[in-house]
Amino acid sequence: MIIKKISTFVVLLLCIFTANAQQKLTSPDGNFEMTFRLDEKGAPVYDLTYKNQLVIKPSKLGLELKKEDANKQTDFEWTDEKPNQADLDLKADLYNGFVLKDAQTSTFDETWTPVWGEENAIRNHYNELAVTLEQPKNNRYIIIRFRLFDDGLGFRYEFPQQPNLNYFVIKEERSQFAMTGDHKAFWLPGDYDTQEYDYTESRLSEIRGLMKKAITPNSSQTPFSPTGVQTSLLMKTDNGLYINLHEAALIDYSCMHLNLDDKNMVFESWLTPDAKGDKGYMQTPCHTPWRTIIVTDDARNMLASRMTLNLNEPCKIEDTSWIKPVKYVGVWWDMITGKGSWAYTDEVPSVKLGEIDYTQTKPNGKHSANTANVKRYIDFAAEHGFDQVLVEGWNEGWEDWFGKSKDYVFDFVTPYPDFDVKELNAYAASKGVKLMMHHETSSSVRNYERHMDKAYQFMVDNGYNSLKSGYVGDMIPRGEHHYGQWLNNHYLYAVKKAADYKIMVNAHEAVRPTGICRTYPNLIGNESARGTEYESFGGNNVNHTTILPFTRLMGGPMDYTPGIFETDCSKMDPNNTSRVRSTLVRQLALYVTMYSPLQMAADIPENYERFMDAFQFIKDVAIDWDETKYLEAEPGDYLTIARRAKSTGDWYVGCTADENGHQTKLAFDFLEPGKKYIATIYADAKDASWDKNPQAYTITKGILTNKSKLNLKAASGGGFAISIKEVKDNKDTKGLKRL
Repeated sequence: MIIKKISTFVVLLLCIFTANAQQKLTSPDGNFEMTFRLDEKGAPVYDLTYKNQLVIKPSKLGLELKKEDANKQTDFEWTDEKPNQADLDLKADLYNGFVLKDAQTSTFDETWTPVWGEENAIRNHYNELAVTLEQPKNNRYIIIRFRLFDDGLGFRYEFPQQPNLNYFVIKEERSQFAMTGDHKAFWLPGDYDTQEYDYTESRLSEIRGLMKKAITPNSSQTPFSPTGVQTSLLMKTDNGLYINLHEAALIDYSCMHLNLDDKNMVFESWLTPDAKGDKGYMQTPCHTPWRTIIVTDDARNMLASRMTLNLNEPCKIEDTSWIKPVKYVGVWWDMITGKGSWAYTDEVPSVKLGEIDYTQTKPNGKHSANTANVKRYIDFAAEHGFDQVLVEGWNEGWEDWFGKSKDYVFDFVTPYPDFDVKELNAYAASKGVKLMMHHETSSSVRNYERHMDKAYQFMVDNGYNSLKSGYVGDMIPRGEHHYGQWLNNHYLYAVKKAADYKIMVNAHEAVRPTGICRTYPNLIGNESARGTEYESFGGNNVNHTTILPFTRLMGGPMDYTPGIFETDCSKMDPNNTSRVRSTLVRQLALYVTMYSPLQMAADIPENYERFMDAFQFIKDVAIDWDETKYLEAEPGDYLTIARRAKSTGDWYVGCTADENGHQTKLAFDFLEPGKKYIATIYADAKDASWDKNPQAYTITKGILTNKSKLNLKAASGGGFAISIKEVKDNKDTKGLKRL
């Protein structure tokens, strides 16, 4: 909802053009300047500077269309006139031969209120240049629209309705991002089917040599190039600039990756193909997603950027009162670690739904989603103030759910014999708790769509209002990819359909988010990167959580599932030798540093009960915020964030550090002057480290003001977490000292 419109569009029509006239656009604060021109071949070219430093060298724009079949029948009427091949070759060119027909500039400034978020108001302020480019050789035209914010540039292609550009197929988008040097980059291998890789930190020139090692096994993966990387891509230049390349508002289009020309240090867009190899089916009027370039000389400003959200449309859900942030526990970690199982029985190697009577099979004794076990989690959630309980493995079909390319894999409504839906939801309701639904699709998308309405209605009928969905494995329809246009349309279809039933969605293994949660805020979370589950599959890199806020989280919140207190997975399953590469205290800090309106306390109740003093922070920490301060940040090394809880004066601080740890003298000048606060500091012990002593921590309580400064140290793979509660009655400070 827009709460204040500060200014309206001011349009300036430029009346005099030449074939290569240069257009300039500056950001509202004057720090950015973009220039646009046509080169000698009529190709669109742009460049970008920040504080008089060149960030993007002259880079070409455009698209290559798929060549049409000269013999293809396009309607039912016979015609003897067929286009010749030369004409069809010409039509495939949508990247040169343009003349500048028109240019319009405008400015826009508004402040809007998110349904949930990191702050209670977001400013959307930009200057815009829209250039209309005519291509005389094909008698058609396109618009390239640029928006320059104080934090960076967004641009997209627009295709108005016209006789000679109506239906077309994209062979490749050819948007370039020419770098000014061999920058340090934090990158993931380019892949059409997974984002679940560890980040590699290297120079751009080193990507080719490191690619093979960076591509680790996954349930579904399709790398495409020895120099292909994914967005959101973070780079740091030798002169201290931070650059992020990504996209915004990915709707009815293929996900964009980047392919690097490592001789010239030029990235070019690389779209995800469909099963035929085509990269987009378009019908005018239409447009592409925004391509985004965020630049700053202070890493904290990268975290503070809301440009991706601002490039999305305002909320389209009229009544959002049912969309609320959720703190939850779940029957999940014991299965992830191997202690329990999703499957009910080991006797059925081949499941045909509706034909197998599970009551006649022998239970395996490890099925975690049973009524008695779920009640334990409900009791724990109710006792400690959690909103919901996720239960995976509740429904029939898990015995052969993966790796079979199986179409009819789940029906999403039929529970196993040991899971009583009615009893459990009634029990949860009596405790003031809701169950969270789980829909694993096994990437059989056709099957999910034909069951979707029935599945959502089942949720409504049984008291569920939130959903974790999953897309593990290769796609059905076979040959489609997780990040192609068809699947991207499905993910949004599921979110919009869920809104009809007032259901919140948290999609795993789906396309990486691009700010669409502004438009559809019932998309309350995504995974779309390596989450905590990988800590039980060998472990994430120690610096993983110091990178994600600068990359994956730039597009929207992540269901990272933090809060693991027992970091030795063999304590869950003797056969699992993995270690969570984090101290216990850093697991607390992630509730602040890994922003999400959906936060899971992912460990089992028994492990929390061993450390109830530390668990208090998870109970206390908010999940919706009025204000956020980014106190310290260096990608790959550390970050420290402070957030003020919604409608309160209470603050929470979190710090996550890499294998080198982090020492800081933290100032609390963000607190309100003249007020006193009670701070509880959860810190790594002196001898703590993620690998040798992860559960060593200290808890200190005392009084803070906005003039306080504290020396704090994060251990290797550690951090610190602080709850800061405004003093309402001086009696509450009795016995406490100033920190």
